[in-house]
Amino acid sequence: MRHSIRTGFSFGLTSGIITTLGVIVGLHSSTHSDTLVIGGILVVAVADALSDAMGIHVAEESSGHHSAREIWEATGATFLSKLVFALTFVIPIALLSLTTAIVVSVAWGLLLIVVLSLFLARLQGLRPLSVIVEHLAIAVVVIAATHYIGDWVSTLG
Repeated sequence: MRHSIRTGFSFGLTSGIITTLGVIVGLHSSTHSDTLVIGGILVVAVADALSDAMGIHVAEESSGHHSAREIWEATGATFLSKLVFALTFVIPIALLSLTTAIVVSVAWGLLLIVVLSLFLARLQGLRPLSVIVEHLAIAVVVIAATHYIGDWVSTLG
């Protein structure tokens, strides 16, 4: 896989999972509405995917080390991977009870992070367990923080 595509894919997948899980968990704990959770996923899948693609585009341009083709490959890979992986979270929300769907979504997201972390660790010759633990710890912090933020927001109205 070309470096530019791997960069965009890794960034988009990670951002798509972490952002979508944060939105899902936060909206669930604040609203308990499957409609609002699905709406949040769709917004992340489109708006945040475009935003992150623009961000990686500008970041790659500013490095001064990449060709126009490499920059556009990273941009496209970021957008597509974030869009696709964010949209996968609609499936459990649409098919299961909301509480069960949240558990399934968190498990799905964490599994994807484990698989990506394993791939990256092997690619870089690092110990997989330390990379996996580091990435899972960050994801768990996001999930916990957004849960408690959602709980707090639910008390405001």
